[in-house]
Amino acid sequence: QTQPSFRLNQVSDSTTSEIVTMNALIEVAGRVLMAQLFLMAGFSKIAGYAGTQAYMQSAGVPGFLLPLVIALELGGGLAFAAGFLTRPLAMALAGFSVVAGILFHGNSADQMQMIMLMKNISIAGGLLMWMVHGAGRYSVDALLKQRGTSPVLACQ
Repeated sequence: QTQPSFRLNQVSDSTTSEIVTMNALIEVAGRVLMAQLFLMAGFSKIAGYAGTQAYMQSAGVPGFLLPLVIALELGGGLAFAAGFLTRPLAMALAGFSVVAGILFHGNSADQMQMIMLMKNISIAGGLLMWMVHGAGRYSVDALLKQRGTSPVLACQ
């Protein structure tokens, strides 16, 4: 009597399709969760503009850069959530996160500031993964690539 053979990697086409779809939805959720951090930070800077500008200047960062920071956080957050220009944007946001962490949370004598610095570095690590892997199936980048009109085809 022969035993039926079973392989762990044996899955049906419908199961594979479900996994691909689930992974694509998880990519969307990941982008939105990452983007919300930048969106909320940008909106809070608008709400407390004068205070944020003074805080930047106290750290030696010119206050006139605040509109650029807000534009990066809001524009970058929206584009990242949509999956538009994801790879170059992930690189820019990762660099921004590390620089902001060093400038504003680099006080190694203050445990809370060190935690905030490590948070920024961890965010940069996650963003670098997006830079490597791209936005995923359900994104503006994927749609543009499919149509052959992607401004970042060279990056993919």
